[in-house]
This record gives sequence, structure tokens and C-alpha cells, in this order.
Amino acid sequence: MSTTNPTPPAEARPPLPPFTRETAIQKVRGAEDGWNSRDPQRVALAYTPQSVWRNRAEFVTGREAIVAFLTRKWARELDYRLIKELWAFTGNRIAVRFAYEWHDDSGHWYRSYGNENWEFDENGLMARRHASINDLPIREADRLYHWPLGRRPDDHPGLSDLGL
Repeated sequence: MSTTNPTPPAEARPPLPPFTRETAIQKVRGAEDGWNSRDPQRVALAYTPQSVWRNRAEFVTGREAIVAFLTRKWARELDYRLIKELWAFTGNRIAVRFAYEWHDDSGHWYRSYGNENWEFDENGLMARRHASINDLPIREADRLYHWPLGRRPDDHPGLSDLGL
């Protein structure tokens, strides 16, 4: 299990480790739904109070820093829509791949591709998040994510279905 400080049970975030394939998929979809809310306060609650991130070349520690990071991110990455997919899991760790679409304030569209490695504490809160991400400029006509902002509809294709 994780070597982080225990989180109070009041903050438990099921499903809890050790993960099965089913619970790992639930955890991935829960993370996708949270990030698609674009609510930094809500998203930060899925992480331990001392959570450690590496996001691209930026290092973030703790919920306050996570909120500040996500606030900056979603002020720059407009009309953000994300799809995550389980890649692998074991015990208290999950690996995902993802792609999200967004545009900047000049109207230039991007699809950002990446991989994340997650480690959870015993209460199901993410203690570590390591993300590697690349941005690909796309034409607006090449966008694949057209659902209304918020949660991806259950019938919308996932990454593999879209050939991503």
C-alpha cells in the first residue's frame, strides 16, 4: 500500500484499493467525470491533502496547490472535454491513457494526449499523480468530442472506439 500519511475515514473515496478490473474502471470514470466538471475545488477532494503531482514539467503538492493549478489550467484550456481509459492496474495503483480537446483564447484547437500513473491511499484518495502530456494542434473540423460541457454521455465513444 501507499507510504503516505493515512487519510481520515470521513474522506474515503470508494472504490478502495486493492483494485479489481471493475473497480479500476470505476475509478478511472470517476476521475474523468470530475475533471470534466472543471470544478477545481471538487476535483481536489479526490486527492489526499498532501498529494504530490508531476504534470508535464510542473510539480504540485497539496490540495491548495491542486486547486490553483486547475484554476489556471481551465482558464487557459477553454471548452475542455476529456476521455480517460484504463491501461493497467495492480493493488493501489492505476495507469491510464487519456486525450482531451480544448481551445485557447484565440480559437486555436488542440487535442492533448497523455498517460498518467496514479497511486492511492487506503481510503481511495489519490496520493500521487504523474502525468506526461503532448499537445497536438487540430482544426476545429477535426474535433471528435462534441457533447455538451460536463460529463461525457455514457453512449459517447471512448478512446479506443475513436481510434485514439
